[in-house]
Amino acid sequence: MTGFLATYKEHYKALLHLGIPIVIGQLGMIILGFADTMMVGQHSTIELAAASFVNNLFMLAIIFSTGFSYGLTPIVGSLFGKGDSNGAGQALKNSLAANLLVALLITFIMFIVYLNIHRFGQPEELLPLIRPYFIVLLITLVFVLIFNAFKQFADGITDTRTSMWILLWGNALHIILNYLLIYGKLGLPEMGLMGAGVSTLIARIVMTLAFAGIFLYSKRYTFYLKGFKLPGFSKDIFKRLNELGWPIAMQMGMETASFTFSTVMVGWLGSIALASHQVMLTISSLCFMIYYGMGAAIAVRVSNFRGQNDIVNVRRSTYAGFHIILMMAVFSSALIFLLRNNLGGMFTDSQEVSQTVATLILPFLLYQFGDGAQITFANALRGIADVKPMMYIAFISYFLISIPAGYFFGFTLNWGVKGVWMAFPFGLTSAGVMFYLRFKKRTSI
Repeated sequence: MTGFLATYKEHYKALLHLGIPIVIGQLGMIILGFADTMMVGQHSTIELAAASFVNNLFMLAIIFSTGFSYGLTPIVGSLFGKGDSNGAGQALKNSLAANLLVALLITFIMFIVYLNIHRFGQPEELLPLIRPYFIVLLITLVFVLIFNAFKQFADGITDTRTSMWILLWGNALHIILNYLLIYGKLGLPEMGLMGAGVSTLIARIVMTLAFAGIFLYSKRYTFYLKGFKLPGFSKDIFKRLNELGWPIAMQMGMETASFTFSTVMVGWLGSIALASHQVMLTISSLCFMIYYGMGAAIAVRVSNFRGQNDIVNVRRSTYAGFHIILMMAVFSSALIFLLRNNLGGMFTDSQEVSQTVATLILPFLLYQFGDGAQITFANALRGIADVKPMMYIAFISYFLISIPAGYFFGFTLNWGVKGVWMAFPFGLTSAGVMFYLRFKKRTSI
């Protein structure tokens, strides 16, 4: 045990130092998700169902585009490890341009989805609520992508606190605006679900402008401005961003797609099932985002060691991160299990929704280990820039295993929404095992 601690002690400390601010920022996002769901759910159950459908479609778009922005982390992390501040600044400039182009592409694709929203088989009574909410969230996508470019740059140079504070203050603003606009306080109109959409738009604009201002005028980033202000763009960096960004986007997009398609399937079961699904997804995202905060720290730490060609510490950082994520999984699973009969009532006064939420706890608990494993080793592979195989692993795990299993359990076996959720342990655990085997092969000494 003494030798084990001696091997990993410094890695635990470094990962926690990097990861805790990211986790806190992610928790802010989760608190926002809880607030959105609770405020909309308390206003009306039918609005909660509409929010579930739209939010999950946009979650696919946002996670996909966020995955593309993650291509910057191994580049900046490696340059930071080498002490090349000019190169890191130039990489950010190229990333902003690339992310803007991707944002425009994703916005166009989502607009096509909007034009065909009536073809998704959702309850007819939801469509008048879905359409305007969808348009407002569509406008926010470009700000999400620009913010992500700044955040991945800051994480790559080990400054994880700046994004934490921006996220926390931005989410506080969002929650205040939610309260004012959803319920019509201080003389403002009662907008319901649309109020949640408008507050999302305002908060994302403010957070993006805040990060841009800090980068341009803060002393913390002075060393990187010289490279950022170099004229023109680097063809090599732009190419590298695309080589790394698209496979990560595909991997994360396919994972999210398995949840998005599950939302579409649950919508076939009616508004109560869809509202219950949204509540459970909000709870599930709490654990996912906490794990992913530590996963981001793993990617940064691994990319720094990769820049120094230190494979031994690449492996040790990864395994230390896995130990931390497993401890997080044990703690969060125990807490949610103890609260299983009270979770639904936190979001809605519908007894049917609360009872359905309680039935989804078992499949949720079953996939926590697999989720932790796939987050750990996917981020480690991202850190060493070995990203192309991740696409194929994701396709197998989520498209060939998870989505068909969800339909089989939910509809062929008639298990309903619980059956759809029973597919997640199979898909996520398969991904975790395959990512681990790939990482082990690529870092063997």
